[in-house]
Amino acid sequence: MDPRLDRTEEQEDASPTGLDTENGELSGLRQQIDEVDQQIVRLLNRRAAIALRIGELKRREGDAVYDPAREAALRQRLANLNPGPLPLAALQSIYTEILSASRDLQRRLRVAFLGPAGSFSHEAARKHFGSQVDYVPVNTIANVFEEASKGRVDYGLVPVENSSEGSVNHTLDLLLDSELKILAEVQLPISQNLVSRVPLSAVRRVYSHPQAIAQCRRWLSQQLAAAEWVEVSSTSLAAKMAAEEEGTAAIATETAARIYGLDILARGIEDAAINVTRFLVIGHQMGRRSGNDITSLVFSVVNRVGALHDALAIFQRRGIDLTRIESRPSRRKAWEYVFYVDLVGHPEDTNLQAALAELEQSAIFVKVLGAWPQGKPPLGDFSRANRGSGS
Repeated sequence: MDPRLDRTEEQEDASPTGLDTENGELSGLRQQIDEVDQQIVRLLNRRAAIALRIGELKRREGDAVYDPAREAALRQRLANLNPGPLPLAALQSIYTEILSASRDLQRRLRVAFLGPAGSFSHEAARKHFGSQVDYVPVNTIANVFEEASKGRVDYGLVPVENSSEGSVNHTLDLLLDSELKILAEVQLPISQNLVSRVPLSAVRRVYSHPQAIAQCRRWLSQQLAAAEWVEVSSTSLAAKMAAEEEGTAAIATETAARIYGLDILARGIEDAAINVTRFLVIGHQMGRRSGNDITSLVFSVVNRVGALHDALAIFQRRGIDLTRIESRPSRRKAWEYVFYVDLVGHPEDTNLQAALAELEQSAIFVKVLGAWPQGKPPLGDFSRANRGSGS
């Protein structure tokens, strides 16, 4: 390697001639970068002008600014178009911000999440919607549903399942009672950190969300067995409390640690090597058909031998793949259960329409919770088939 290329930019600037003068190839490449940047800015603004026009047409037709099916198709097209060397994940991250800015030109969105700022829900929301959104932190998952139901926000984002700890039952119960629909899914790899203002030896109490504590139980038992483990409503609230109380720590995100001025005492303390949480985007409209969808529904059957088998056989006969099934107490009658099912397809698909019509004839009740574009798991070949008790 030419030793001149090892010099820092400060050394470059201090040179009487500068590296650009000494190395014509580097100067030429930088000029090409400048020219490409000029084209990118021009094309981004051209795209923005088209987005503004689309926004005008959406307002005229009464269509929503946020279109998960359209955005999923765009991400798939990017995957097909990208020749590298730019990694696909980086390209999709760039386009998340492009889409966020385009939506904002049409109308500023408001999204509620389980706060305070810096929670995993906050990170999942930003991953999906980008930075050009008004994010509204609330204290409970029920508050997320309330804000969206009353129209004080456009959408809410709620956790529904963790790969090691299973389903978030409170979310499932709220979906059963709410008129809101699921429009999209966000999968967020989770890395838990112990954060505090005091050293590990001085920690007497650990705050965090119940799922976070459960995900780190082995590590806590080995490192902080004598400390009190206290459950609170979110990891970011835990970080806030740890910042205010002496002798305390929290299991929280790096973002929360920065926000509340905490040191990271230990990183990656979760017990499972693969730790992913699914979040759902909820809103008032049913998601459009994308051609590669997941539909979620809940139903209840009469209490007789074989009733559930008969209900599930309806989907089998039509070749509809079930990706998840889970039972929950109905909360309406003792020992009565409802069944949550995720399946491949969209309610507008002919075979699913027929299946739902047949199910409604035999079930006590059937409710479609929503439909959304099917995404890929974020880690290797990790799939729904091995995601905790939700499988």
